[in-house]
Amino acid sequence: MINVKDLNMHFGEKKVLNDINIKINKGEVIALIGPSGSGKSTLLRCLNFLVSPTSGEITIDNITIDVKKVSKKDIFKLRQKTAMVFQNYNLLKNMTAIENIMEPMLTVQKIPKNQAETIALDLLKKVGLLDNKNSYPSEMSGGQQQRVGIARAMAVNSNVILFDEPTSSLDPELVGDVLGVIKTLALESKKTMLIVTHEMKFAKEVADKIIFLENGFISTIGTSHEIFVECKNSRVSNFVNKMTENNLEVR
Repeated sequence: MINVKDLNMHFGEKKVLNDINIKINKGEVIALIGPSGSGKSTLLRCLNFLVSPTSGEITIDNITIDVKKVSKKDIFKLRQKTAMVFQNYNLLKNMTAIENIMEPMLTVQKIPKNQAETIALDLLKKVGLLDNKNSYPSEMSGGQQQRVGIARAMAVNSNVILFDEPTSSLDPELVGDVLGVIKTLALESKKTMLIVTHEMKFAKEVADKIIFLENGFISTIGTSHEIFVECKNSRVSNFVNKMTENNLEVR
């Protein structure tokens, strides 16, 4: 499903990602964890070319790209394979919740309006916001806006959903609702998901694999049990334990 080979990302002389190699199977949920500035969000953005990697190869489904030879057509094809949920919601302020969800279906996928509306209503129900279908972003809480953003990503019907710290902009009391929606979708949708998160309990519960990044390198890849219960890497174990304590303190 996803295969990343020898991926590097440099900003000037700063090496943000260093020889990243990852294989992800269809339907797997992957949590990307690690300290701030370790390259987690950059890795996510490289997968759909929101930032341009310096070198390496990216495969998603049947699309393989050598990033040094990439064309605009290649980037378009790769982006069709992914949908992204951002930290700051990225909703269109002049559109209601249902209109925000319908918009990519109408403009990108060219789905008939009636069909797009039916899909959007079903997704709003899944994220618990059917009663807010006609609400504008300014009339919704941050948690509600993020759930609309998740529904919009699902509406695109991409094979891969990328979550870039989806709860980092939320007040602590709103985090649980959003994580609950993502967890339910992960169990029900069978889509491949990559989630950058600092929520350790959530990562432990939802992820098939955990990837720990630090200083642009992948330090450890393992199952939830291998990372949270039987971790042999003291640096990773200390990070996980400290972050778990911090998560509990703000709940």
